[in-house]
Amino acid sequence: MKHVYHDVDLCVIGGGMAGLCAAVAAARHGIRVALMHDRPVLGGNASSEIRMHICGAHGDGNRETGLLEEIILENYYRNHNMCYSIWDSILYEKARFEENITLLLNCTCQTAETDPETGRILSVTGWTLCSETYHTVKAKFFADCSGDSILAPLTGAEYVMGREGRNEFGEPIAPEVADKKTMGMSIIMMLRETDSPQPYTPPEWAYKFPTDADLPIADHSVNTNFWWIEYGGTLDCIHDTDEIRDELLKIAFGVWDHMKNYGDHGCENWMLDWVGFLPGKRESRRYRGPYVVTQHDVEAGGRFDDVITYGGWTMDDHFPEGFYYRKGHPTIYHPAPSPWGIPYRAVYSVNIPNLFFAGRNISVTHTAFSSSRVMGTCAMLGQAAGTAAALAVHDGAEHCGEVDVGKLQEALLWDDCMLPGRPRIPTEKTKSAKTLYPMLADGCDRENPAEVALGQAITYTWDTPVYVDEVRVIFDSDLNRRRHNMPSSYPLNMPKDHVPETLVKEYKIIAVSEGGEEVTLVHETKNRARLVKKPVKMKCKEVKLIPLATWGKETAAVFALDVR
Repeated sequence: MKHVYHDVDLCVIGGGMAGLCAAVAAARHGIRVALMHDRPVLGGNASSEIRMHICGAHGDGNRETGLLEEIILENYYRNHNMCYSIWDSILYEKARFEENITLLLNCTCQTAETDPETGRILSVTGWTLCSETYHTVKAKFFADCSGDSILAPLTGAEYVMGREGRNEFGEPIAPEVADKKTMGMSIIMMLRETDSPQPYTPPEWAYKFPTDADLPIADHSVNTNFWWIEYGGTLDCIHDTDEIRDELLKIAFGVWDHMKNYGDHGCENWMLDWVGFLPGKRESRRYRGPYVVTQHDVEAGGRFDDVITYGGWTMDDHFPEGFYYRKGHPTIYHPAPSPWGIPYRAVYSVNIPNLFFAGRNISVTHTAFSSSRVMGTCAMLGQAAGTAAALAVHDGAEHCGEVDVGKLQEALLWDDCMLPGRPRIPTEKTKSAKTLYPMLADGCDRENPAEVALGQAITYTWDTPVYVDEVRVIFDSDLNRRRHNMPSSYPLNMPKDHVPETLVKEYKIIAVSEGGEEVTLVHETKNRARLVKKPVKMKCKEVKLIPLATWGKETAAVFALDVR
């Protein structure tokens, strides 16, 4: 068998939204990264293999930005018909063509080598079936974004699985007694509308559900994504996955049989277009970090000094019985504020010095997890963990806990990641510039934009020329839009997807040198990014941003213009 060795700064295990964002963030901050993922496509529950749309924080202005917004906007630009293969390709290219990333797809992490004295992880080894190759990755730091926390049993990292009892953390909505139950797994179905009636013949092994009362939820229309086809929370959501999948398939094909052949459910012209044979997993192992986030932290808004991202989904606690829960609705929605902050101390191991983690496996109780588990939050956790790993490498840290949290927060804010209670502080060069648009230098990247006519220059001027290394712009991508990254079904006349009309499409950035020469730094004609960062590397008397066109709006909206 072939054996390949890699020596990097950071090894990321798991290529879901958390792992992808962790790898890209670390690589863009200048360290060498290996991304080991056991599937052929990236995205985890958001990929074409499972097809769950990305959810995140509720409320106006709370949409997750940073790398996640970059990816979703690129999908709007390229994927007008919302094809999952194109979505897969966009996730793939973010890792495959990012400088500093070695992408190892179809590679299952099997073993880990640790230092018996310090507990540090030295290397991990994965097996790639399709090429019959072992990959051993040696790294300074590791980030487990696998969801199932595969490095926990391989390294001895502390973790829990199941639900804490009510008295352990004093959480009123926790079960009275601790148990090993979790939320279950779901198989998603996708439907497509046609212009003529479509018959359906179920497989003989599908379950029969003759009446609506046989289903756990009244909403089983063509507009649902069938999240409630859920099972496995009373079993082991890791080792019993095959058994759980088989049961879910029997349920899924039976549900569609019910909708097509038992009563009028408005789906005469609809066909079953796709069924997932890889269940989407909600919950399994959760690592323990120096801090465990609880229901009380969520409800208090997560006011942590070391905040590095946020949640904002309702505490949406699915009953372990899933489809077979018959005492009411299969989930209970406990109120949660949006946003609520998540601390740095919840994304690295309490006992393995060089282990980060991000995604649904962070250091939270089951009740807090019911809010933090959604993919928008997981992606932002990944970006934070990847950025932290890069700072650890650059600063020569030996332990995840040695990262300068202030520097981490500053880096995340510069990269367009919102931190509740931590406004971005504009640079001194930004604050010292003379401009007609002072709101662009207030450190607020989501409110009070400058509205300018197309072709009108936004100018920063200095009395004495200043050296500018980089210019940063935040455009308006309509954070209050009511669209997911991908659809749940395909109606016959589904509108084409598109870049938000508010976003600036064409712009110029011009620098005026200390000698008075105008230098066009960039003239972008097909912009689809909210965050734009461009190198300058010269002494400037002026910097000009000139929006020339949007994707539909008559004026341009700009939230920030920064120089450093």
